[in-house]
Amino acid sequence: MNTNQHITSSVLDRRRFLTTAACGFGGMALHSMMAEMAQAASPIALRAPHFPARARRVIFLFMQGGPSQHDLFDFKPRLVRDHGQRMGITNEQEGVSTVGIDKYLTLGPMAKFSPRGQSGMVMSDLLPHLASVADDLCLLRSVQTDNNAHAIATLQFQTGATTDVRPSMGAWASYGLGTENQDLPSFITIRPDSDVRTYGSAFLPAAHQGTAISNVPTSPKQAAIRHLFNPDATPAVQRRELDFVQALNRGTLARTGSDAQMEGVIESFELAFRMQAETPKLVDMSGESKATLDLYGIGNPATDGTGRACLLARRLSEAGVRFVQVGIPGWDHHGNLRDELPKTCATMDQPAAALIKDLKCRGLLDDTLVLWSGEFGRTPWSQDLSGTAPIDKHGREHQPESFCAWLAGGGVKGGLTHGTTDEFGFRGVENNVHLHDLHATMLHLLGLDHTRLTHRYAGRDFRLTDVYGEVVKEILA
Repeated sequence: MNTNQHITSSVLDRRRFLTTAACGFGGMALHSMMAEMAQAASPIALRAPHFPARARRVIFLFMQGGPSQHDLFDFKPRLVRDHGQRMGITNEQEGVSTVGIDKYLTLGPMAKFSPRGQSGMVMSDLLPHLASVADDLCLLRSVQTDNNAHAIATLQFQTGATTDVRPSMGAWASYGLGTENQDLPSFITIRPDSDVRTYGSAFLPAAHQGTAISNVPTSPKQAAIRHLFNPDATPAVQRRELDFVQALNRGTLARTGSDAQMEGVIESFELAFRMQAETPKLVDMSGESKATLDLYGIGNPATDGTGRACLLARRLSEAGVRFVQVGIPGWDHHGNLRDELPKTCATMDQPAAALIKDLKCRGLLDDTLVLWSGEFGRTPWSQDLSGTAPIDKHGREHQPESFCAWLAGGGVKGGLTHGTTDEFGFRGVENNVHLHDLHATMLHLLGLDHTRLTHRYAGRDFRLTDVYGEVVKEILA
């Protein structure tokens, strides 16, 4: 019996067993075995979680460059009081490794802060639309990561590691749960980072890597995914061509035995063919109401790009994609923060708030986890790249010691502010959340135990959180 015959026989035997014995098993056990059977046919087939999930899907809004928490979510009266003066922080009292930090100038917030919603969550006036959904947000004020360089911090946020090539968190979610729509990938990244490792699958099966949509189409005639369509061949001709290639691929696989890379190629070819029919309907927003388009700011030059990306994220999630990531650039403000930060906030504020409202209106927010964060935050002291600019033209340096992120829906407490920083907003002093903890909590909400979601590679078991991470139970609804 060759390899293909053995797989087919095994699947049929298990299907007969499930049909005969279904009455003797609980729902979760039966779901688990049926999902395992489906996994033999497709690496992105639906799989059962480790325990009942609160969230079925994730939308990750990634603020590329590191937004300033001091100007958006973490108000510190001392920064207002000492604006333009030497920092009162010292190396000795705070354990700061940066020499000369006491010589830096304090930089106050760029806008006023006010309590928002019934919860009284304090937020900047630069975020009027997000302020309107404050009671749906779970704000983390003392998130920590381990590096202050963009590339390394971004890699750690996306993969849990700062150096090695590891699977991204979207790939881990796909690996653990699969997709609810076999005609679409389980992980899609919209406007992704240039570093493909941030949405790669590394040593996981290739089918779990993120499918990139670099530019959100503004017309149904535009292709969202490169090379998805062949204008020179009809679907019938393409199917015959694909059947021939797949016969060669499966023959190779039968001769060589298990080969994760070849299996990934076979699955990706089939998925790409199915996507030709499904994708155009999803990226075509002409069927959305004018009220929905206006809600996201589509048609407004300031918000159109991010609005389309966030609306597409909702459409993909609603269609069954497990993990959708949206890149929102422009947050690396080393200079002229007072002028540039409001512009960047204006591109994100309305679309992000619209996503929360739209999901809630459609009954999707309860089982969709929305995560908003950059790779790190910004310092309470100013930075002047020119060396001669007045302080009102200064920016802020990178700060991994503490920064802000928020979550919404998917089983977290709305209107909660979790974590406290010192009077400078520099170091977390209470309820700190390390990036590994954030990853563990995200997986927990998806019904996955981060210590059990592992893959054996190079002689050891790997996981998204490595050997770290604790679920932040205080924020769970």
